[in-house]
Amino acid sequence: MRTRLISALAICVLLLSGCVKEVKPVKLETLQDFQAQPIKWRNCFDNLLCTDVLVPIDYTNIKLGTFKIAVLKHEASNKEDRIGSMFVNPGGPGASGVEYAYGAEYIVSPELLALYDIVGFDPRGVGRSAPIRCLTDDESDANYASDSKPDNAQEFDVLVKEAQDYVAKCEKNTKNLTAYSTENAARDMDVIRAVLGDEKLNYLGKSYGTYLGTIYAQLFPDKVGRLVLDGAIDPHATPLEQSLTQAIGFDSAIDAFVKDCLQIDTCPLPKDATKQYFTELFDAIAKKPLTTRTKRVATESLVVLGTASALYDNESGWPMLRVALKQAKAGNGYMFLSLADAYTGRQPNGVYPTNEGDSGFVIDCLDWNDTRSNEQIAQDAKTFKAQAPVFGPYLAYSGVSCKSFAGIKQPIEIDQINTAPIIVIGTLRDPATPYSWALALHKLIANSLLITFDGDGHTGHGRGSTCVDNTVDTFFITGKIPTEDQKCDLSTAL
Repeated sequence: MRTRLISALAICVLLLSGCVKEVKPVKLETLQDFQAQPIKWRNCFDNLLCTDVLVPIDYTNIKLGTFKIAVLKHEASNKEDRIGSMFVNPGGPGASGVEYAYGAEYIVSPELLALYDIVGFDPRGVGRSAPIRCLTDDESDANYASDSKPDNAQEFDVLVKEAQDYVAKCEKNTKNLTAYSTENAARDMDVIRAVLGDEKLNYLGKSYGTYLGTIYAQLFPDKVGRLVLDGAIDPHATPLEQSLTQAIGFDSAIDAFVKDCLQIDTCPLPKDATKQYFTELFDAIAKKPLTTRTKRVATESLVVLGTASALYDNESGWPMLRVALKQAKAGNGYMFLSLADAYTGRQPNGVYPTNEGDSGFVIDCLDWNDTRSNEQIAQDAKTFKAQAPVFGPYLAYSGVSCKSFAGIKQPIEIDQINTAPIIVIGTLRDPATPYSWALALHKLIANSLLITFDGDGHTGHGRGSTCVDNTVDTFFITGKIPTEDQKCDLSTAL
């Protein structure tokens, strides 16, 4: 289960299809040529601007060819006092920065909208930017519904075979597959920065977007402007450590959900419920999937995915999870399927309008290739079950997926980062990017400010804390940060 931001925006991909147009070929032989390439903005969606920027497929072999990166700009309303561009990334990997910037008024305050051009781009492999293609819609349905928790050797062999088939389809349907790493996406971001004429990069990255921002700071420390990294990923965590820490985080979120639910009169849980209720529920559904009024059934994996999806947001997700649990008592899996579909982006007609699943899978493999053998992964699953009994047995096997990729290079090593001030935000009970990762990233970035948000759900900015949002706004407007780390909650104001 990848770290991912569940956006409150439901933006149809077809709506944004107007952003894709051919650009006139230009001669690009050096990195400097790419940085100085001419671009032509075109009007899109009435008041927004779209363009495409060409980047090298391989920065070590520029003559190999180019990828075309889709870019959208929400222009600053106060042209006289405009500070510059603010790049935004919503997470993933695989989520669209173009769609995110399209909803700029839902991301940042009116003050920042006035002073910054909000710029979003689809990272290479994502959306409209040289998209990665692996599975058909029907194949994606089967993949998400398949058994993700093998209970015996035979089921484990099936899991391995399915992972091998997935990789084979990616390699068959997409060229230059090993070029889609986040390191290359960070280099693309610097090309776009240069093309837009910004001396420094101002950036708001959430969830996986913090990893993209961290790599950028490592590669281009002298180009760091005002960076905010919210829902931090620890770049030094191994794939094993990432999966286990995330499993523990989701189990902690289940504890918080159960505690909250039991205080509500309409809570569908038994009065003495603990998180063990969910392990028993998942086991029961593995034997007898939940049905709906359609041909689709809610399998064990889809119910687990739907539960995790709900835990990202305590304000909207927890109430939906309560409904799903109530329906499940009657054998109805409709709400669990709805929650799972919200996570995967599946539409009611069975279409996956984005390639988020495929691109996220490939990018994850390139960034975090697990060097453990399948035998060791199976052995380590015992530790997952012991430390995170609800989600551990499912996240334990995520390392199997990337084993069949050929030609994966070692990911970039992140050293101590010394740049202009950077803000790191960590939410205490964040299930997807646990707070310990924010502490680790804060320690890694020498000149960073840590904002601790005492809350539930994923990320801290824009989630109701005046303390968090005002600190971020002040930083983007003035470039100044408080002299001490900040502790915020929903009632704290500055």
